[in-house]
Amino acid sequence: MPEYENLTVDRDDGVATVTLQSTAGRNALHLEMANELVSVAASLGEDPDARCIVLTHDGDFFGSGADLTAFSGGESDAPLLRQLAGRLHEAIVQFHQAETPVVGGVDGIAAGAGFSLALMPDLVVLGDETTLKFAYPGIGLTGDGGATFYLPRLVGLRTAKEIVLRDEPIDPEEAVEMGLATEVVPSDAFDDRLAELASEVASGPTAAFGTTTRLLTESFDRDLEAQLAAETDAIANATHTDDYARGLDAFFGDDDPEFVGR
Repeated sequence: MPEYENLTVDRDDGVATVTLQSTAGRNALHLEMANELVSVAASLGEDPDARCIVLTHDGDFFGSGADLTAFSGGESDAPLLRQLAGRLHEAIVQFHQAETPVVGGVDGIAAGAGFSLALMPDLVVLGDETTLKFAYPGIGLTGDGGATFYLPRLVGLRTAKEIVLRDEPIDPEEAVEMGLATEVVPSDAFDDRLAELASEVASGPTAAFGTTTRLLTESFDRDLEAQLAAETDAIANATHTDDYARGLDAFFGDDDPEFVGR
């Protein structure tokens, strides 16, 4: 695993925790950080020992959006914005294609690109003082980072449009009610709960988890016949895994299965 300037990677019993630590203020996203996100997503996606990826942060900001100090406010910003968005999008694609379960942990502010990135994980834990905000309209920009993909899938089209057009802060309880997050925990219990949930996921049949969550996400873009065909391929391919053999043995035995994620 390479050394990074804007994030750290820690490993513990199958859980790889990626902690966002931008060199810019408020955990703002710049091109170097986006490139590092692509690298870490690709590396962990190919790592058989990474059975669950945790995406979290240090400090009060999960992410405040792009590092606006690099922009001038005119058309000349288009090339850099295109490059920055492109690299962030490649990171999201890498996480998606990895088929490794991703657990997000947000205990602070997630706005702009930070908001978008917080939508990507399969499960999301929020601290009880977290604030989520779309934020792009505040500087006259459209959403990126997968926000326009994940929002309508998570909350429905009408609510997604409301989030965009009203652009109001979303508190943790409201985020869970909408479907933007999985659960809220007190900030003083946040780290323990995030680790507990990640460990729970990592102990399961994570290859099957990853494929199934990908099938769920991609189901919105297929008709029924195509989705059923994808399910058939996936379940047949799953018979080649050690987890399937272990699970079947345990089903006919007396012990719980000990899955290995492959």
